[in-house]
Amino acid sequence: MRLTPVTRRSALTLDDRSAQRPDELPDDDVVKEQTSALLDRLDLLQRKLYADGRYSLLVVLQGRDASGKDGTVRKVFGACNPAGCAVMSFKAPTPLELSHDFLWRIHQAAPAKGHIGIFNRSQYEDVLIVRVRDLVPKKVWSKRYAQINEFERTLDLAGTKILKFFLHISHEEQRERLLDRLTDPEENWKFRAGDVDERALWNDYTKAYRDALRECSTAWAPWYVVPADDKKARNYLIARTVVDALESLDLRYPKVDRAALKLRRKLRR
Repeated sequence: MRLTPVTRRSALTLDDRSAQRPDELPDDDVVKEQTSALLDRLDLLQRKLYADGRYSLLVVLQGRDASGKDGTVRKVFGACNPAGCAVMSFKAPTPLELSHDFLWRIHQAAPAKGHIGIFNRSQYEDVLIVRVRDLVPKKVWSKRYAQINEFERTLDLAGTKILKFFLHISHEEQRERLLDRLTDPEENWKFRAGDVDERALWNDYTKAYRDALRECSTAWAPWYVVPADDKKARNYLIARTVVDALESLDLRYPKVDRAALKLRRKLRR
């Protein structure tokens, strides 16, 4: 099974049922084995991406609180060499960032050629929480869809492959995960009182996500909705999509020049 990109014609109910483990997936043992093989492949492809130096990969992770963004970084991208992979988490903008356009801080974090960049939350906060919390007028945030599309097109033309994943969890699954955060000493630090306030705005966020996914899923920067109630299914589907994307780049190791080959002969003496 593979994820399919969102289109303007996608139903996008974003209901609880669509957050569940897809029926098409095999049992857990098979998924675990296939995911392991994909992560081995990701390791090799990342090495080739780094050596090739012609392309970069930007992975955007968005989702409600407790949807599994951190877990995805650990379980999927933990297969990558940190020397060529960086994670950026975008918090509330600083006064300096607010003095610039909303994409200024985002562009600075875009991955360099040869690297994988992972955004844990992203430019889409400026059409999500900003919209739901009414932080700027509609006439401002409604223009940002087109601005984001053009920004992502600029990255694409510069050689950055872009994949955007919405980690979709159900209302009940989020409740259970938030409760786990309150009862598990190793997870307590993740809980914020504001998580409860955001949960009360579930329907408003659903509308905001639906519009963002439809308006900003493009040929050069597609959105994928990931059923994320089941963590194993989530990891497999994201790993499969990332590996497919890297393989589509026709990556190759640079050829060694003749001068280097001469040095090899000297080293053998």
